[in-house]
Amino acid sequence: MHPIPRVPVAHRYFAGLAEAAFQGRLGVADPPLVEYMTRLLVRFVHIDTLFRIRDLIGRRLEEVVEMVGEAEQRVGNARREVHRQIGDFTLFWTGIYPETLQRLRSPARKDHFVDYCEQGKRSYYIASTYREGQYAQESPVLERISQQFELCAYGLNEVRRQWEQEAEETPLPRPLLID
Repeated sequence: MHPIPRVPVAHRYFAGLAEAAFQGRLGVADPPLVEYMTRLLVRFVHIDTLFRIRDLIGRRLEEVVEMVGEAEQRVGNARREVHRQIGDFTLFWTGIYPETLQRLRSPARKDHFVDYCEQGKRSYYIASTYREGQYAQESPVLERISQQFELCAYGLNEVRRQWEQEAEETPLPRPLLID
């Protein structure tokens, strides 16, 4: 008899929401893409993961312009990882909290002229070109996200709508970002 692997509660919760949104509402029958969206949501429950890119002196990078500059200074797999993070970062804000984009792109910020959708597509595409070894399975998913960025953002917005609806029906608050 094989032991049943433990799946964290957050993963099960977001997997159910992502499957309902992407497969149920949008008709996107792409299990690897839905699993990627689930893992993105689970990772970004912790705000430190959302802002995980650091510059060479260890300063946390919070703007896409800075992250792109950092990606261009890196080579190989490190460059790929920064571009994947940029894609995830832009998709998260565009899909989960689109109302925050106005603040993130305010005139006082470096990201004022950044189109989060276009930069997300570009970064996912760059990350998808790394197809060797450990990246072989994830690369095709990143390429599909690059091509269908707006649909993925819409699907994530549906996920948010679902958890907010559940929160209204349940008296316990469900924070998404944890410090």
